[in-house]
Amino acid sequence: MRYFAQRFGFFILSLWAAITINFLLPRFMPGNPAEVMITRYQGRLNPLVLHSLELQFGISHQPLWQQYVTYVQNMIHGQFGLSITYYPVPVISVIENSLPWTLGLAGTATVVSSILGVLLGIFAAWKRGGMADTLLPVVTTFTSAIPYQWLALLLLYIFGFSLGWFPTAHSYSATLSPSLHPAFIGNVLDHAILPATTMIVTALGGWLLGMRNNMIHTLGEDYVVFAEAKGVTQKRLKYMYAARNAMLPSLTGFGMALGFVVGGSVLVESVFSYPGIGYQLVTAVQNEDYPLMQGLFLIIAVSVLLANFIVEMLYGKLDPRVKKGGAGRS
Repeated sequence: MRYFAQRFGFFILSLWAAITINFLLPRFMPGNPAEVMITRYQGRLNPLVLHSLELQFGISHQPLWQQYVTYVQNMIHGQFGLSITYYPVPVISVIENSLPWTLGLAGTATVVSSILGVLLGIFAAWKRGGMADTLLPVVTTFTSAIPYQWLALLLLYIFGFSLGWFPTAHSYSATLSPSLHPAFIGNVLDHAILPATTMIVTALGGWLLGMRNNMIHTLGEDYVVFAEAKGVTQKRLKYMYAARNAMLPSLTGFGMALGFVVGGSVLVESVFSYPGIGYQLVTAVQNEDYPLMQGLFLIIAVSVLLANFIVEMLYGKLDPRVKKGGAGRS
């Protein structure tokens, strides 16, 4: 209980810090969204409407503490203002439309790459010194060193433009309407193959190497040697004794990776014009869309903090030593 209280308190403190920083940053920047829109439509938009635009964007000239209270109240109700890029669409609507695509693409790619990488890492460590242990780390290290955008452009050129096997942009064809029809679902999967492959290939090496190194270290522990001497079956020794304990650091990495899923893969989504959170973030920066940037940054920060908190709870459940260590330090 004490361990949970400590972690929950740290989560609340970190969440408050993220919310506060997200509130302060746009206010330290020169100008505001209303002035950006006035400048963008200079000569076509009457400057007298500046006050009206400020009201629409939630811009206030009240004291900073009153603005902060209003900001928190609006945030609780999901009111992040209007997007400049998609004016007059609310920021929350842009996020709601983009988030499912990012969760589907980046979430699936993260789960597949982590599971595949961990299994390959276990296999390579168990066969250490063999052909698999020699080739797999080298190949995956090379693929992980390839920049996201370079691999995305390469796959796009070969399989999209040259061979024409897969679509080159967007999440589904413009001729289709979103539905649960098999044709639409198949079209969505077809559009997701290239960006998902890019993310899986570039992330696989990290999972494999991390698990392999942890597994090799665990195989040398006394309890594993003792279990092997007692005649424990190779399968049980491999998965229940070695892999289970070696997987704990990977669990932490997996939780953090899931947290960053909400942020999407900015470069990959930009290359494929995939309408996820990462693509919207680039669009917001290019258009100086402060309300949209603020909403996206907050969603990403909260997701990372929440994922980290959940992983710490799971870690404490799987490894009681963490709770004892935390209690001892307090």
